[in-house]
Amino acid sequence: MTAADIQPVIKPARPGGFTNLARDPMGMLGLLLALLLILSALLAPWIAPYGPNAMDIPSKLQGPSAAHWLGTDQLGRDVLSRAIYGGRIALSVALISTALSVILGGILGMMAAMGPRWLDYVLTLGFDTVRAYPVIILALAIGPIFGGGMVVLVGLLVATSVPYYGRIMRASVMAQANAEYVEALRAMGAGRVRIVVRHILPNVIGPVLIVASMDIPTFIAAEAGLSFLGVGVKPPASSWGLMLQDGFDFVGHTPWLVVAGGIPLVLATLGFTFLGEALRDAFDPKLGGKG
Repeated sequence: MTAADIQPVIKPARPGGFTNLARDPMGMLGLLLALLLILSALLAPWIAPYGPNAMDIPSKLQGPSAAHWLGTDQLGRDVLSRAIYGGRIALSVALISTALSVILGGILGMMAAMGPRWLDYVLTLGFDTVRAYPVIILALAIGPIFGGGMVVLVGLLVATSVPYYGRIMRASVMAQANAEYVEALRAMGAGRVRIVVRHILPNVIGPVLIVASMDIPTFIAAEAGLSFLGVGVKPPASSWGLMLQDGFDFVGHTPWLVVAGGIPLVLATLGFTFLGEALRDAFDPKLGGKG
């Protein structure tokens, strides 16, 4: 018998997971809203009536009309087009931040769980230190130093989220580290890296990805909020946060600017939240305290 012959008992997805998801009205609503956002972002160049930065100064601050369904902003730009293109920025920031946070946090979490005790102590201390600072406060303190922008925004979101995923991965790996199949693999001479990558990781990555899917709306809201505060995406980008910022300057006379920037943000947040919770309940109900 070799180490390759010893395989862990990998807990499969609960039978009927997708069926349960299809039977969840809130989950299907979330899926519909998420697909609508994704498709509108991908097809923005074809479905947006104007370019996101196409200016028409004589037509500035006009109300909704046949030419501009959601009106125009202070530079005469079509608000509907900017809202559609804003979905691209929201999704880009959310998906990139989520992917990097899961990858980096997962690697550090596995190192903390399977490495020497001193490394676990150092990484855990680092996780707790970073998590002690609220994202908004950290962004307001660091963002202006680096000038803001999408790269800085993603970096801030990833830096404050890596400890969260690192903690989850560390706890999950440590829970598996003393399992019988791991002890058997060690007795067969399998190295730590092989044990973690080929045997433990498949057991713990599923719940981590479900948690990550529930964090996508958090990143979307964070991008809009930080852009609204001036430490996120910079003009003339068509961010929903920037649209809200512009809208509040003229909210007394042109409320459609705030509505156009706020409604997509609310729908995107609700959609991914409903979808993430439905995925959790369908495939890993223990994460929701139902196990």
